[in-house]
Amino acid sequence: MGRMAGSQESVALLLMAMGGPDCLDNVEPYLKDVRSGRPTPPELVEEIRARYRATGGKSPVLDITRTVAAALEDRLNSLGGTRYRCYVGLRHWHPYIREAYAALLKDEPDRVIGLCMAPQYSSLSIGAYMKKVEDARVELGSVLPVSYVTSWHRHPLLIAAIVENIRRVLAQFPEDVRATVPVLFTAHSLPERVVAMGDPYPQEVAGTVQAVTRELGNQPTRFAYQSQGRSGEPWLGPAVEGMVDELAREGQRDVLIAPIGFICDHVETLFDIDIELKQLARDKGLHLERIPMLNASAPLIDILASVVEAHESSLVQ
Repeated sequence: MGRMAGSQESVALLLMAMGGPDCLDNVEPYLKDVRSGRPTPPELVEEIRARYRATGGKSPVLDITRTVAAALEDRLNSLGGTRYRCYVGLRHWHPYIREAYAALLKDEPDRVIGLCMAPQYSSLSIGAYMKKVEDARVELGSVLPVSYVTSWHRHPLLIAAIVENIRRVLAQFPEDVRATVPVLFTAHSLPERVVAMGDPYPQEVAGTVQAVTRELGNQPTRFAYQSQGRSGEPWLGPAVEGMVDELAREGQRDVLIAPIGFICDHVETLFDIDIELKQLARDKGLHLERIPMLNASAPLIDILASVVEAHESSLVQ
């Protein structure tokens, strides 16, 4: 149905995230979805299941993103004017992006904005979310206008929030070592073929790192990729494990991990860093801490509200 003349415009804001299994029994079907229907070797299923077992028995992503959606909806609607309603769709588990799109259609919005819970654009990540939306539009016969927020990797509020979290955790280190603790930035690795594709992901990640580093002044910083996949092809490096080894060889005794490629906690922070990498560091004589993720914090709601406002302004220019 079209909007009545003079009535308030209604916008569906679709927040999208990777998602994860909602219980240990669903680890295997989740992995099958991630692997495009290919069966997962039983030993890998058990390894991934053990990771979720060690970090609460399920992915926290859906609960966090739903909390973000509710707070962001309240914030945007408090500004008056356009009426927003936020929905959550996951790429690889329920509620799938298609399911969320079907739900938002029932509320008859005037248009849709797609926003991924990742600041840096890649055709293999955010591009894949956008394709899921386009597939849902075709399947559901939707003719609603859809626009996308594709990148917010250097948004001033994002940079400020990351810097604040880094400074807060650095303040917990002994005063005599604080200024020399290396901040090791990480982002999720992608297959090396993205470079040949001309994908902007490595440059966008570097842009976030550079903006944060500038604000940190003389604090020493490093960068590495984490959580490489098991596809057998080369993945972007350097790998975080090698960087931790390098820091230990240099005689460092402390390191602060800042996963600037992630917005909320999931198995890549709760297990890959907090358990596996922390143990590796400990074995090499390194004390490793990690900054908190933004999760559903007030700073993230500020960031996303500003991102949406900037996107809306760009549409009317």
